[in-house]
Amino acid sequence: MRFDWIATALSLIFLGGLYLDGWAHTHGRVDDTFFTPWHAVLYSGFFALAALLLGYAVWRIARGARWRDALPDGYGLSLVGVALWFVGGPFDMAWHSLFGFEANVEALLSPAHTVLALGAALMTSGPLRAALRRPAARWRDELPMLLSLTCVVSNVTFFTQIAHPLANLWAAGPGRSSSDITELGIVSMLLTTVILTAPLLLLLRQGRLPFGAVTIMLGLNCVATGVLFDHGPYPIVPVIAMVVAAIAGDGLRAALRPSARRPAAFRWFALGVPTLLHAAYFAALALTAGIGYSPHLWMGVVVFSGVVGWLLSYLVLPPRGAVTREAATV
Repeated sequence: MRFDWIATALSLIFLGGLYLDGWAHTHGRVDDTFFTPWHAVLYSGFFALAALLLGYAVWRIARGARWRDALPDGYGLSLVGVALWFVGGPFDMAWHSLFGFEANVEALLSPAHTVLALGAALMTSGPLRAALRRPAARWRDELPMLLSLTCVVSNVTFFTQIAHPLANLWAAGPGRSSSDITELGIVSMLLTTVILTAPLLLLLRQGRLPFGAVTIMLGLNCVATGVLFDHGPYPIVPVIAMVVAAIAGDGLRAALRPSARRPAAFRWFALGVPTLLHAAYFAALALTAGIGYSPHLWMGVVVFSGVVGWLLSYLVLPPRGAVTREAATV
């Protein structure tokens, strides 16, 4: 467990460096050079986590362990992530030299950054994989798993930030959105619903979603994404509203007690969490910048986000009859 805690702490520092670098990009603090203070923080976090993984593996092998057993169970893929960063870092520098520095969305989708994103996900998910290979434990012993999954989810939302409702206040301000932007905003919010809801349901399916997990995972993610962008005088209100909705999601978890053995409660929980998030989001916009969508649209997004969560529940937890039929055909 001590290794899990150290790896989790370094993973949070690593992801913090990623978001700090993202903040520098969104606030015009980055020059056309690879060597920036923001990259220094990011790569320092990487090297610290890589040093833990590589150093522990070398120490174990020196004491007679087989290379397959050099790291705790679940951390093998984290070393693959380290290798991807050792390849992706020079690749990123070479990419800048050949094609120049990315701007805006280009920085999220460049091939070099895709390699780095995958490597970061593999490195920071070590505590998650390790925990899922052990029986459920006390709440505090499950915390590294929850924070690790938060890192993974935040890594995904960082590279899909153009779809996050806190990155682009799609529905803010009457008359602000054109028809194309409105449609893009609706699709983007539903995509973010999938990204934020599916990991919760996967843990819940495993019986590993303790009280407070929704607040930790969704709350930290919303705060981190909100920090990336400056939307004038009202950016903090939607962030606070979505954090409050995450807390309410934990309340819903306690009230419904969803589990694989209680599929109806499982599906109501899957429907309720994204509904709460988007209802809070639009309520915050109504109190600040105003809602640019018609009531048909914004209420439709709230309802449809719940439907998306409900449909995801069937993917994560199929009906019992469907499982039985599948087993019979094998």
